Amino acid sequence: MNKVLFVLAAIVVSVLGVQAASAQDTSMSFFITSAGPGAGADLGGLAGADAYCLRLADDVGAGNRIWAAYLSATPAAGGPAVNARDRIGAGPWYNAKGVMVARNVADLHSDDNKLSKENSLNERGEVVNGRGDSPNRHDILTGSQLDGTAFSSNTDTTCENWTSSAQGSAMVGHHDRTGGGANPTSWNSAHGSRGCSQTGLRSTGGDGLFYCFVVSG
Repeated sequence: MNKVLFVLAAIVVSVLGVQAASAQDTSMSFFITSAGPGAGADLGGLAGADAYCLRLADDVGAGNRIWAAYLSATPAAGGPAVNARDRIGAGPWYNAKGVMVARNVADLHSDDNKLSKENSLNERGEVVNGRGDSPNRHDILTGSQLDGTAFSSNTDTTCENWTSSAQGSAMVGHHDRTGGGANPTSWNSAHGSRGCSQTGLRSTGGDGLFYCFVVSG
């Protein structure tokens, strides 16, 4: 009798495990902004960028979660640096079509992630123009190194921590994993921009776009 009960319990646990796996939330938890706020790399700082992610998510019915922009910030006024990888939760993350783009933070920053032009969609589920399209919009603002951390040098890589639309530069990635720069296939750290204005960002194939991730919810 005990053996029968043990077998039945094992079956129940197995069924519940399958149900839990099938019930995993695959709703959108990652997107590229369909447009920037319109002031170049001046996003209103990290708080302004996060609020913009939430606004776009809310426009498509996904505003009931906590969203954060994948942006690093350099030390300011004696404060610590902020790493983009530390702002976005634990994952996994799915695009608007339900495709998992990364399981966790380590996967996101590895060669195994599924980020590509086809999978790095905007909040509406649309493919973002890349190299070869007109206009090219593949430069995505990040201010980050390949591992998702902030730069430690005195060189401006965040357009004054996302408050400048004039002089300066921002590190960008290529969502289509192709192009020029020191790391042309990097989604988060390909090259620096030419200035921080909308015109300057567009001159190298950008448009003030950035990545948004669900932190929790």
